[in-house]
Amino acid sequence: MIGTYKTATAAARYGVGKFVLISTDKAVNPTNIMGASKRLCEMVVQMMDRQCPDTSFAVVRFGNVLGSNGSVIPLFKKQIAEGGPVTVTDKRVIRYFMTIPEAVSLVLQAAYYAVGGEIFVLEMGEPVKIDDMARNLIRLSGFTPDEDIKIVYTGLRPGEKLYEELLMNEEGLQETANKLIHIGMPIQMDDAWFRRKLSELDLASRQESNDIRALVAEIVPTYHYTPQDTGAQTDAAPVAESAQV
Repeated sequence: MIGTYKTATAAARYGVGKFVLISTDKAVNPTNIMGASKRLCEMVVQMMDRQCPDTSFAVVRFGNVLGSNGSVIPLFKKQIAEGGPVTVTDKRVIRYFMTIPEAVSLVLQAAYYAVGGEIFVLEMGEPVKIDDMARNLIRLSGFTPDEDIKIVYTGLRPGEKLYEELLMNEEGLQETANKLIHIGMPIQMDDAWFRRKLSELDLASRQESNDIRALVAEIVPTYHYTPQDTGAQTDAAPVAESAQV
């Protein structure tokens, strides 16, 4: 988050025309520190847009990208090649997916549409059940699920959702000329207060404070923080494109 702030500040200082943050659906009502940090980055970009009129700052928010770094499909393929088991956290988990070319194309188009302060929400189509994806990959590999290759359900990890959201209720939604790109309007906030909190968070991170998650929850009211939240999202039991966009 501090890195985003410094990068955005440098962009404004040197007269960059447009600055686009790649965010994630996990920033919406975040249940783990990764999603909350992405929401903080979105807030940074919106603040910078209000304060630096010579640069247009915008956010592009979407779900999981197939084949991206840490993608679940190569992980599943590896588990299948090793004879299983294939690990899924919960049979009910669903996620949104798009391909790398789709994601790149829509990000570039969103940058073209950007005037400043928007959160562009990319149309992700219908969500996919991760359990179905795992079973289909097993079949495509020439095996029978639950017989040749076992599927093991490991349970949701701390801070993990059964499904992801692309828009917060208060953001609203506007259409663009591209039907695959929508605009969620920015939420107004006290920029002076936010800057003070950023400084506190920066200091806490440098001191490796144990209170960082509590401070993040104070800044991001939609962050559903509990003391048990470790924020970890390891690859031990993949349920989606765990690389996070």
